[in-house]
Amino acid sequence: MARITSRFGFPAALLGGVLSLAFPLAVHAENTMSKQTAATPATKRVNVRGAIESLSDTAIVVKTREGPDATVALSDGWQVGGVAKASIDDIKKGDFVGITNVPKSEGVASAVEVVIFPAALKGTGEGDRPWDLKPNSSMTNATVADAVEDIDGRTLTVVYHGTEKKIAIPDGTPIVTLAKASKDDLKPGATVFISAERGNGDSLSTKRIVVGTNGIVPPM
Repeated sequence: MARITSRFGFPAALLGGVLSLAFPLAVHAENTMSKQTAATPATKRVNVRGAIESLSDTAIVVKTREGPDATVALSDGWQVGGVAKASIDDIKKGDFVGITNVPKSEGVASAVEVVIFPAALKGTGEGDRPWDLKPNSSMTNATVADAVEDIDGRTLTVVYHGTEKKIAIPDGTPIVTLAKASKDDLKPGATVFISAERGNGDSLSTKRIVVGTNGIVPPM
């Protein structure tokens, strides 16, 4: 079978890993719930955001945005991805996007950050669900149906599962695309986003890390 490669120049399989970092809550929960039995509880996902304190062959220690350090074990075969800066002008009708948003006014939400995904990942994690970036925030993975200019930005109409949602993108909203990164980018002080799995007690583990490079930090 031919390997699918994105316009960023690396395999779609790796992009899929990065996507699951950005939007793990619903995607993972739905997959877990569909497979679990009554005796098997759903896996608890924890999003870890912050700066790297240290890294070893088996774990990464992150100074979290909340203050305390979080130690996350690195599962076998773990991967790393990054993000690259984009702009509102890069968002086109038909693009698949992930937008963290908060309520703004009746019928309109306000974006906190936007991730533009390559065509190879269109539809992955589609839907609207609670998110923990800010209080009362949601993550909306959807296709851009239309865009109109606003006084302080633009408003996108996005569609998912036959439902429409209007999201205003204020000027200055962080907008990124997926990008290459390597384990060499995981240096002390680098900003990371990690979707971790909570095990027994407070133990955390992960298979994937999103790291900021070239001054661009993971906004999700």
